[in-house]
Amino acid sequence: MIPHGVEIFIAREPVNMRLSFDRLAGLAEAVMGRPARCRALFVFFGKRRDALKVLFYDGSGLCIYYKRLDRGRFRIPDIGSDAAHLEIGEHELEELLDGLALEPRGVKQHKPSTVH
Repeated sequence: MIPHGVEIFIAREPVNMRLSFDRLAGLAEAVMGRPARCRALFVFFGKRRDALKVLFYDGSGLCIYYKRLDRGRFRIPDIGSDAAHLEIGEHELEELLDGLALEPRGVKQHKPSTVH
């Protein structure tokens, strides 16, 4: 269940799926310009895009949701080669987690930015 109105950011560059809380939290800030404890969801893919991790803060600590597909790859639209990360809505995240391809209409791209 995805909280209503939460910001959801997707890192476009793959990460090592062995990374845990602190390193993913650092990437959330460095790549997406948001502190890991801001209550947003931060989505990271592995190199083969058959696995993803979602980092989020539940109010008492950082949590990681990890999913690996049995078949296929997670698919996000290629809407800008210079975008550092993408922003999607709850509906698009549900589709992504179900293994469906995301449509560009529900995705916003964000250029690399400095850390806030």
